[in-house]
Amino acid sequence: MTRLLLAAALLASTSAQAQTDADRWKAEASRVTITRDDWGVAHIKGQTDADAVFGMIYAQAEDDFNRIETNYLVSLGRLAEAEGEGAIWQDLRQRLFVDPEVLKADYARSPAWLRKLMQAWADGLNHYLATHPEVKPRVLTRFEPWMALSFSEGSIGGDIERVPLSQLEAFYGKQKLAMTDAERDLLYKEPKGSNGFAIAPSHTKNGHALLLINPHTSFFFRSEQQVTSGEGLNAYGAATWGQFFIYQGFNARAGWMHTSSGVDNVDEFAETIVSNVPGTRFGYRYGTETRPVTITPITIAYRAADGTQARRSFRAYATHHGPIVRMTDKGQWIAVSLMNKPVEALQQSFLRTKASDYAGFLKVAALKANSSNNTLFADSRGEIAFLMPQFMPVRDNRFDYRKPVDGSDPATDWKGLHSLASLPQAVNPKNGWAFNSNNWPWTAAGADSPKASDFPRYFDQAGENPRGAHALRVLNARADFTPETLRQAAYDSFLPAFDRLLPGLASAWEKLPDSDARKARLAEPVALLKAWDRRWAADSTATSLAVFWGEALWAPSAAPAKEAGLSVWDWMADRATDAQRIDALASAVDRLTQDFGSWKIAWGEINRFQRNDGAIVQKFDDAKPSIPVPFTSAQWGSLASFGAKRWPGTKRYYGTLGNSFVATVEFGPRVKAWAVTAGGESGHPDSRHFTDQADRYAAGALRPVYFYTEDLKGHVERVYRPGE
Repeated sequence: MTRLLLAAALLASTSAQAQTDADRWKAEASRVTITRDDWGVAHIKGQTDADAVFGMIYAQAEDDFNRIETNYLVSLGRLAEAEGEGAIWQDLRQRLFVDPEVLKADYARSPAWLRKLMQAWADGLNHYLATHPEVKPRVLTRFEPWMALSFSEGSIGGDIERVPLSQLEAFYGKQKLAMTDAERDLLYKEPKGSNGFAIAPSHTKNGHALLLINPHTSFFFRSEQQVTSGEGLNAYGAATWGQFFIYQGFNARAGWMHTSSGVDNVDEFAETIVSNVPGTRFGYRYGTETRPVTITPITIAYRAADGTQARRSFRAYATHHGPIVRMTDKGQWIAVSLMNKPVEALQQSFLRTKASDYAGFLKVAALKANSSNNTLFADSRGEIAFLMPQFMPVRDNRFDYRKPVDGSDPATDWKGLHSLASLPQAVNPKNGWAFNSNNWPWTAAGADSPKASDFPRYFDQAGENPRGAHALRVLNARADFTPETLRQAAYDSFLPAFDRLLPGLASAWEKLPDSDARKARLAEPVALLKAWDRRWAADSTATSLAVFWGEALWAPSAAPAKEAGLSVWDWMADRATDAQRIDALASAVDRLTQDFGSWKIAWGEINRFQRNDGAIVQKFDDAKPSIPVPFTSAQWGSLASFGAKRWPGTKRYYGTLGNSFVATVEFGPRVKAWAVTAGGESGHPDSRHFTDQADRYAAGALRPVYFYTEDLKGHVERVYRPGE
């Protein structure tokens, strides 16, 4: 009888809580209006910031709940619960740094205003699930406010992803595994990153600052939204699925564009481990001390082959430097130090969207919780800036932190964070513009850039790249930019990498003796490339040949370039042998002929955009409709990036990353903007907004942004409240 009474009481309590939650959600929904424009973009208005967050995340869930859930399965270290045993090591890597119990404590200590936003975020997602019973989450049937802290900044790849999974598995799985070629960065791949340009009024025709927002991410990685409130929030741009802040965008007075940084602020420490230390299983040397290694149990749940849930437990090890992630060939344990400030990071991510000028933006940056992103900034006062990540540990420049340093030497420890004033930056540079293309900061503002000699070497490990050279070319070309000419610059078709690479090929061919059959066979391909203007175009056969040749030359160049500490571009241009250049061209001709019947094939026949379904990993099909895309991989210096390749069963290349959201913004008395999103706003194939922007995307034809209420007149598709 007692058990029955307890069960009844529990059921009554659960029902009462559910009713309380439902009543709260309905009240929040009544204070929110969602307006969908004729491109499907959601314009959310809430009475308070929390109301706006509720509507913002609800609208995201309408468009692609699967991506939201997947992002949080990854960030919480619970992906294996959905995808099986193969995801255990990814989950373990995440859980070494992200502990749900710690996040709950972080939530409890968060400022009251931030807790309100996190509660509204969870409420918006739970209200969506409650009003859409046909949606079946894979794992997360209920969202809790603290979960928002697990995913607090919106870049394409978090710092944690720098830990190689193969070596994590080798250490904690107690086995020997070699690093993969991908982990060793030896495979040809599309660079992940972005372009950002900020143009001062002195270099614009209308005397207004301009901003180019051009993230290069996986397609459909972010949602385009506008979110406003009665508390001063009014931000437009790209929000990473599942997050309640505009990551790259603008408000009525200021705009911000983030680009992945090459700064070195994730470090490895080689620990000297001592076994059988009294009172502990393991210790590690630190100066004259032997400190105990921290041991923490971690259990990973995963979906077994039969569909049931299983568990695997680990003992996770850590020193004061951070978690142990691998072991060297010499038996040293490697600990990783990286930024882990979720409360401050979430505050900074949200608060900067409300900054109305540079001073306000910098005040938010003082939280120092941005570790992976450079920022290009512009505002209506005409101020522009290039800023580096604010989370920058102070280190002893005697040590090379690009490789593991001796963790037993206290001199290698981090010594606090750099002040904002001590970071490389370009604020209102005299040259009239600033940019970043994931390259080093030393050319960010031309002659007015920060000087490498003034800073420790750990401020850059990226070096220059072909996009950097290209950006300098287009930015130096004029001093009368308009939104349209800025767009043209962002899609300039020049491919500077081939300006460096092709002379070596021509020289190698000329050295071939006439008796070599390749001399005659490759004469026409070499002549085509020599006459080419180094510009991509959909109808260009030279673009096809050059790209296939460059990819073939990449393979033998990657390993020696890495060993020599050079970029692959530098190696290909300066150190590739004549034989390698000729062999690569012969290979390119053979591949094109085999796949397309002739090596004289237009680039647009190869390079295609296709969106068949709403899956995160799509299946491509040459027999299904697709769209030609003229721009190429960023590897060759194309500012407009399209990361494409052959897929199982295809001969054509299909893109999955690169240009994803592109916008130009003019900060006059009234902000004006133009934008385009890869494919469309909706993740549902039956929606008209699934591919309604595909043609514009391929053509670089940006559409007007409806920022003000009057802009929406005649362009409204639907007005509703969440749950209606």
